[in-house]
Amino acid sequence: MTVDTTSLNRKRNFFTSGQTLWVFGYGSLIWKAEFPFHERRPAHIEGWERRFWQGSHDHRGTPQAPGRVATLVESPGAVCQGMAYRIDADTLGPLDYREKNGYLRERVILHFHDGSHAEGLIYLATEDNAAFLGDAPLDAIARQIATAHGPSGANRDYLLHLAEALENLGAQDEHVSALAARVRSIKET
Repeated sequence: MTVDTTSLNRKRNFFTSGQTLWVFGYGSLIWKAEFPFHERRPAHIEGWERRFWQGSHDHRGTPQAPGRVATLVESPGAVCQGMAYRIDADTLGPLDYREKNGYLRERVILHFHDGSHAEGLIYLATEDNAAFLGDAPLDAIARQIATAHGPSGANRDYLLHLAEALENLGAQDEHVSALAARVRSIKET
């Protein structure tokens, strides 16, 4: 089910107009930044794991056949690698639209490779939203990803681009790696 969270995110305005801020990408934002930014830096957040538990009814699937895209789940001691972008607060409007299907802005601490850190935002889809699909057997998730297509393209492309981007960052993510291996073994339909 598609749920437009754009208006909810506009109320979750943790920053003022004209200010710059960091936004952390852990899914397609790592490899597909289609927004203006001042700076891009590899970073990680702590206490979160990436999981393909969010339904995509508007980008990588359809309402009848949703795809699966990344969200984060809390996991004490975990580290999630990704890419941080320093943007103008006004850039949040297009990002809110891009992440509209169940994702809400949340504040986190970003850790950079040089040891510095900064407050930033993530877009987080939790089990509270109607598009959340949750956990399932890995093979079932892989079959869903392998066959789903939406206005932004094949769901398998999203996963495989993410796996490649994480590899290029030198990031280890067992969930993404295992899903990518399974999806590669399934012939595209």
